[in-house]
Amino acid sequence: MDTKSLIIDIATKLFQQKGYMGVGLNEILKACNISKGSLYHHFPNGKEELLIACLQTLNEAITTDIEDIFQRYSTTQEAAIGMIEQLIMKFETEGTLTGYTFSSIVSEMASLSDPVRMACAQLYQKIQHIYSNKLAADGFSKDTASSIALMMTASIEGGMMLCLTQNATEPLRVISKVLPNMIKEF
Repeated sequence: MDTKSLIIDIATKLFQQKGYMGVGLNEILKACNISKGSLYHHFPNGKEELLIACLQTLNEAITTDIEDIFQRYSTTQEAAIGMIEQLIMKFETEGTLTGYTFSSIVSEMASLSDPVRMACAQLYQKIQHIYSNKLAADGFSKDTASSIALMMTASIEGGMMLCLTQNATEPLRVISKVLPNMIKEF
């Protein structure tokens, strides 16, 4: 792994675990075993530029996972259940959903930095687009598919945060049962 990728990988984990404000540059440097000059070589604008690179990497990883899952199932309901089951399994085996949620970064930084807010918005838009496309393939109109996709994104992301705060999978299990019925009712 090259130095830039190493920095992004380690910083992403630190930001997800401790939040943007909770991670100092020195902690990143120490965890990566690099100098300040090396970090600024790759990220001349510092920590915020690094955060945006981390969000872009998360964007790619998360949406690739979602796309893979949604291609394996014939309907949105089946795909959503499959994705939620994967999240539950990850939480049960690893005790966390690091790598799948970035809500803590959004809540911490969105009002402080337009570039960070926009990077987060792009990820949510890409997730909703995946959902919306699958819903359109299921026969929903573009507007209805867009509305359901927004609801799915909010429900699943909120469910992940509730799992983390409750240290339990029950929120995602409930969403897995309720979400398919909500989609049918639309």
